[in-house]
Parts: sequence; structure tokens; C-alpha cells
Amino acid sequence: MSKPKAGRSGFLKPVQNRIRTFFSKPQNVILLVLGIVLTISTIYPMLTIVRDTIRLHPGSIDASANAAASQKELLGTTVTGYNWTNLFTDTITTRVGRRRVTQSVASVYLWTPLLNSVLVSVFACLGAILYGGIFAYLVTRTDLKWKRYLSSVFIFPYIMPQWTLAMLWKSLFNSNAASGGSDGLFASVLGLYLPKWWCEGLFPVSVVLALHYAPFAYILIGGIFRNMDASLEEAAMILNTPGWKTFLRVTLPLVKPAILSTVLLVFSSAMGSYPVPHYLKLNTLSTQYVEMNASRAGQASILAVIMMLFGFLILIINQRTTSGRANYTTVTGKSGQRSLVKLGAAKYVLTALFTVLTMMTGILPVVMFATETFLPNPGDYSFLTHGLSGNTTLKWWVTREPAAESGMYGQKGILFNPQILNAFKGTFFLAVACALLAGTIGLLIGYCVSKNRRSKWAAYVNQIAFLPYLMPSLAVGAAFFVFGSSAGIYNTFLLLILAGTVKYIPFASRSALNSMMQLSGEIEEAAIIQDIPWWKRMLCIVIPIQKTSIISGYLLPFMTCLRELTLFMLLCGQGKIITTMLSYYDEMGLYAFSSGINLILVVLILIINTLVNLLTGASIDSGISGSGENRKKKNSNCSG
Repeated sequence: MSKPKAGRSGFLKPVQNRIRTFFSKPQNVILLVLGIVLTISTIYPMLTIVRDTIRLHPGSIDASANAAASQKELLGTTVTGYNWTNLFTDTITTRVGRRRVTQSVASVYLWTPLLNSVLVSVFACLGAILYGGIFAYLVTRTDLKWKRYLSSVFIFPYIMPQWTLAMLWKSLFNSNAASGGSDGLFASVLGLYLPKWWCEGLFPVSVVLALHYAPFAYILIGGIFRNMDASLEEAAMILNTPGWKTFLRVTLPLVKPAILSTVLLVFSSAMGSYPVPHYLKLNTLSTQYVEMNASRAGQASILAVIMMLFGFLILIINQRTTSGRANYTTVTGKSGQRSLVKLGAAKYVLTALFTVLTMMTGILPVVMFATETFLPNPGDYSFLTHGLSGNTTLKWWVTREPAAESGMYGQKGILFNPQILNAFKGTFFLAVACALLAGTIGLLIGYCVSKNRRSKWAAYVNQIAFLPYLMPSLAVGAAFFVFGSSAGIYNTFLLLILAGTVKYIPFASRSALNSMMQLSGEIEEAAIIQDIPWWKRMLCIVIPIQKTSIISGYLLPFMTCLRELTLFMLLCGQGKIITTMLSYYDEMGLYAFSSGINLILVVLILIINTLVNLLTGASIDSGISGSGENRKKKNSNCSG
């Protein structure tokens, strides 16, 4: 008797079973859907800005004898290389004093801003790592005094809006002789007139960005120092290795991954920074893009593409440097808690030094902003030498009838100004929406990737979710600006929420992934055996155990969105959200209004961060790196 031939159903049955098994796991379905959604939402806006570089925009052709004919011909062409050839091969004539100088378009609009951007990014990385790394070592490995206070205040510049320290720098060091405008505190009170290179340009921009990102370096590097295996350094001590050699050969290699991560993230963030170079008058790719976007939109898109290429390059370097981690094994000694390094009398000097530095970068900006809002002429600090009498006013806060007050330009006081109040409402709505979406998507990504650690698709979703963070903020904003303009959703909250969610998903996904990796799979397996549905396992088991890191995943996007300017400045008009109103009031000369807005933002962010920390134990530093104490608690919970 002949055997029956296997039909098509017999051939497809294993495939059907495999597909059914795959989709029976919620993490696989979620990962598949999120991968498709993130690919479209991340890659498509980038493709639109690339396409924008080969489209001709009306009014972008320089005036010449045959400009009209050229424009008529090129505007009818679907694809053109005019933007590229104009940027890289054409020349322009500018007047320097009485002379007329001919320069290439690329040298003016591309190479000089690009060089400044790279230099700023490099110097910001060096400054952030040196300042933040040294502080991390002192707090975690020495007997420095006032550690809790210093650690709390040290992260203030990272929580505050990026331009906070830039405005403080102007208020302190500006002088009419060097940079024009009103004299700052040093010039007006102390009579100290600093040179122009100190007041504006490459040096102050690099210093301000280094101070802004130093807390980030402190959090990353400090986390490694806190949780470092003491047996490695103890083994070196038993072998009579000098302290400096132990630090260079043992400690530093262990901290290298955190240093590399800090370099990559600070470099990409500094590359796309707009407010700091704008306020301190340095021509970078970001400021050049904003300047060119109105008259040379196609060429400006090329600058955005170049910034995106830096993001892809950083992603590749990040992959190469983190794919292989060195492992170390002790040949002698046993694990234990190494005693803190004794600083002797130097600990009092270092404590005093960092107390002054943290007060300058964390507390003084709040004091300066508050002071500016009570001065009749913001920037005039003559009251310090002549007393307060007659030198303070409440008009910037409580004016109800602007016509009766001079210098208000028709604006009501901050507390009664409908434009400011509506902008704050819009900002708060945007921050809540972005935090909920980014936090939830990031939580799901972290959970699903941790459940599929060996899956190539999970690795892809993890990388595509992290890519926007490595992109300069202005490049992401430019991509969504072109996408939103073509889709007809420019100047809407929908576009702002889309851009903010895509940009802030990395915060939540990395926080969730780190916490989910520490969660034992046995806990959820026990619930699966009892036929508890997936949503109930998440709400009753996974989320309660890792609530601190999960809340931090929502807190980070919320805090960042409140103070974001670079990402949103191209996507909406002035007055939509509060950060876009700052430049408007600065252009009007209402510096008290911009200082008041900064003051409210800073105080609001600090209050929310403190409340969340007190109520839940979640904080920004636990969300980014996590402390050793938190990890011990998590491990004990999981083992139970």
C-alpha cells in the first residue's frame, strides 16, 4: 500500500504553528507593532528633509541677470541639484569695512559653522567629563563633606533650561565696551571689563554647555564608581601597586564605557544646541540653519542632513564601543567594600570649592532671574552700590493696565498676561502628552526587548528607538518641520506631540530596559502558570516592582519637554508654548519678562522633581544610572 502524499496543508502546518506560537506571546506582538510604528515615525521625517534638499523653493535663487528664467525653469523641475551646487560651488560678495570680499558660499554658510559646532562639541565633552567625572569620584570614593547637598545641587544645571547659564553668563560678564548693550554685574559694580572672547563666542559657549552637561557625566560615571567591584582594586593593593597605577590600569578601564557614553551623548546634544550659541553669539550649524531657513530653505536642509549624519556616525561608534566589553578577573583578594579615600585637610578646601561652584551654577541663576524681574531697568545693578530704595518695582509682575506703565510695550504683567498664561497651559499640556506617550512606549519597549534579548528584531527596535536621542535636536526638529509643512499640520499640537514623543522615547526605553533586565523571569512565569493575563501581570507584578525606574521614565520626558526650545522652535509660532516666547520678549527688549518666564520654569521643574522624589523615591539620577541602594532593593524584591 502506497503512503499518502503530504498535501499543502501538511507542509504549511509547521509554519502556521510557528506563527501561532509567535503571536501567542504579547511581547512579540507589541515588539512587531512598535518596530513598524517607530520606523515610520523616525525614518520618514528624515527622508522628507533629504528630499527637501533636491527641491527648489521659491525665492531661494540669488538675483542675477537670468534669475527669472532660471527660477521659472527650475521650479518646474521635480528634482534638482541646485541647492547642492549653490552651497558647495557658488560664491558671494560681502563688504568688510570699505572693501568688497568674495567668498565661497560653503565657507560662509557651511564650513565655518561646522567647525564651530565641532569645536564646541569637543570642548563641551572635555569640560563635562573633567568636571563631572572629578566630582563623581570625590562624592563616591572619598570622604568629601556635604555629599548629599552637593549631589542634589550639582544636577540643577541639567534640570534647568539649557539657556539658563547662558543668560547668567551675559548678566555677569557682558560689557558695553566688549559686546555692546548694557553692562553686566562685573562691569557695572566691580568695574571689571572683560575681553570680548570671554563675553561671547567659542569660549563661553563651550564653558556653558560643559557646565550644563557635567551633571550628566556625573550621573553616568558616578553610577559606575558606586557599583564598582571592590575586589579588583583590593587585588592591586595586595600586590603593592601604586595608587596612581591602580587608577590608570584598573579603575579607569572600568569607567571607560561610561566615559564613552558621555562623550557620544554630550557631543550629539552640543552639536544641535541652539539657545546657548544664539544668546552668546556664536555661528554654528544650528544658528546658521535658523538664519537660512527663511531665504535658503533647500540649503538649510543640507545643514540639517549633515547634522543627522553626525547622529548616525555617533550611533555606529556607540555600537562599536559597547558591543564588546572587557571583563576582569581578580587573581588575589576577595570581594568587599573598599574604604573611602582620605583627603585630609584637602576635603575642606574641596568642599568649599564645590559649594561655591554649585551655588554659582545651581542657585545663582534663580536669584539673578528673580532680581531682574524687580528692577525698573533689567540689567542695571546700581542698587548694589546705592541701596534698594527706589530701585525695585513690581510692575513686571502685577501690571493690569499696560498703557499706564512706561517700557511695557503694551504688555500686561506676567501674572495677568493672557499670552503667557496660555503659553504655560500649552507647555504643560504638551509635556503631559509627551510624557504619557513616550513613557508608555518606552516601558513597552524595555519590557519586550528584555523578553527577547537574542532577537535581531528586538535589537533593531531598541536601536531605532534610541536613534533620535543621538540626533541633534535641531536636526530632528527640522525633519519634523519639513514633514509637518508637507502634511499640513504645522503649528499644531499634533506635530509637537509627535516630535516630542519620538525624541523622548529613548529616555523612557533605556530606563525601562535597565530595570527590566534586573527583573527575574521566574516571577512572571509563576503568574503565567496560574493563567493570569498579560495586562494583569504588568499592572500587578512588573510595574509595582520596578515603579521607581518606570516613574523616572515618565519624569524625564516631562521635565525635558517643559524646558525644550531647540526641538520645538521650528514647529510652531510664538506663543504656542512658553519657551518660544523667550526670544520674542528678548527682541522686544522686555528682558524682565524672559527672566520671569525662566524663573517660573526653573522653580516649577525643581518643585515637581522634588515632589516626585519625596512621594515615590524616583528621581532623574535613578532613572539614568540608578544607585547601588536602589539596585539592592530591586534584587531583594525580585528574589522574594
